[in-house]
Amino acid sequence: MKAIVDCNSFYCSCERLFRPELNDKPVIVLSNNDGCIVSRSDEAKALGIPMAGPYFKAKPVIEQFNVATFSSNYTLYGDLSWRVMETLRMLMGKDNVEVYSVDEAFLDLSNVAPGQLQHFSMHIRRTVEQWTGIKVSVGVAPTKVLAKVANKLSKKNKIATDCVLVLDTEEKIIEALHQTPVSDVWGIGWQYANKLKDMHAIFTALDLRNKNEDWAKKHLGGVVGIRLLKELQEKPYIPIQEELVVKKMIMTTRMFGHAVNNIADIKEAIATYTSRAAEKLRRQKSAATIINVFIVPKELRHDAGFRRGQSVGSYVTLPLATSATNDLIKPAVRLIDKLFEKGRQYKKAGVILSGLVPDTTIQANLFVEEKDNCKRMLMDMVDNVNFAMRNDILKFAASGTAKNWKMRQELRSPRYTTRWEELFVVK
Repeated sequence: MKAIVDCNSFYCSCERLFRPELNDKPVIVLSNNDGCIVSRSDEAKALGIPMAGPYFKAKPVIEQFNVATFSSNYTLYGDLSWRVMETLRMLMGKDNVEVYSVDEAFLDLSNVAPGQLQHFSMHIRRTVEQWTGIKVSVGVAPTKVLAKVANKLSKKNKIATDCVLVLDTEEKIIEALHQTPVSDVWGIGWQYANKLKDMHAIFTALDLRNKNEDWAKKHLGGVVGIRLLKELQEKPYIPIQEELVVKKMIMTTRMFGHAVNNIADIKEAIATYTSRAAEKLRRQKSAATIINVFIVPKELRHDAGFRRGQSVGSYVTLPLATSATNDLIKPAVRLIDKLFEKGRQYKKAGVILSGLVPDTTIQANLFVEEKDNCKRMLMDMVDNVNFAMRNDILKFAASGTAKNWKMRQELRSPRYTTRWEELFVVK
C-alpha cells in the first residue's frame, strides 16, 4: 500500500501556526510581488476567493470580510516543510519516504499490516500535527494515483474522514473513483479533462479506469497514459523514488518589485541571482559549464492581461567548469549587455546553471597563481559566514546595496524559526 501525506493549505497553516487567533478565520497568502493568491484557508475558499486569481480583483471581498493577507514567506515555509518531512522520515524510515513537493510526501506502507492501516495513518496525522503544528491529510491506497484520489476526498470531507481515508477494498476504490471528477485525477489537467468529457464522454475517474490499454496509448499520451490507467486499476506502476540529491540544472529567478528600465539595476539583479545559484551549486558539490541568462520585458499593450511575458535570453559555455561566484557573475552580466533593449521596461530576470559536473573533477591549472586555484576554499568561507550571519553579509559589489528592484513583500510575516531578531515573542 502507498500513502500520500499532504499539508492542508500549507502556506496558510504556516502563518496560522504563529498567529493562533487566525484559526477558523479566512486567511490567504500571495505570490511573488504580492500579485496573485497562491494559498487559501477553507474559510477563504467559502467566500469565493479564487485560487491563482489577481490580488487586486479579490481585494473588495478581502476587505469586506477582513481576510488575513500575507506575502509569501518562503524562508518560514521551507523550514516548516523540512520539519514535516523529517517527522515522516523518523516515523517511516528514510527509504520509505519520497518528498514530492514542499507540502506533499509519498510513503511506502508495505510493512504495515492491512488491519492496521487506518490506525497507523491516523497516528501519522496526529504525530505530524503534534510535533510540527501543521495539519495534514492522509490518503492510502494500493497505488500512488489512487492514494492521491483518497487524499483529495479526505480533504473534501474533513469532518467525516477526520482527514484520513484508506481505500483498502475494491468497493471503497470504486466508490471513490465514482465520486472523483476526471479533472481531479493526478496527471489530468483541466484542459485535457474538458477534451475527455467532450470527445469521449469521460466525466469521472471511474469512467477513465474502465478504458483499455489500447485506448490509453492512443488518447492519453502513450506510455504515460498506460501507466496512469494501470495505477487506476490498482496495478502499482509508479514506485517510491529516492530523493534527487544532485540536480542536473539549477535556476534562480524572481519578479522585480516594479518594472525596471535601468540596465544597471538589471545587472545587479542578475549578479544577485547568480550568487544565489552558485551557493546552491556548491551545496551539492557541483560545478557548471554553461550559464544561461534571461529577462522578461513588460508587455507594451495594456490589454495583454496576465499572460506570461515572452522572455529573451542567451547563454555562454564557460572555458572551465566552475562554482566560484565571481567566475559566474562576469559572463552573466556581459550577457545582459546583449539582451537589454534601451527604452523597454523589464519585469523579471533569471539565471540557469547547467552542464553540471562534480567539482572533484576540476583540475588545478599549473599556469595561474596559486590563489586562483583556491577559489573553492574562499567560496566555502563566504558560504559559512553567510549561513551563520544571514542576509548576505558577504557579497560581491556587483550585487549592489540598495536593490531597488527587489520584489515586493509588503505583507510578509516574520521568519520566526530562522532569524534570532524575528523570533516569536510569548507574552
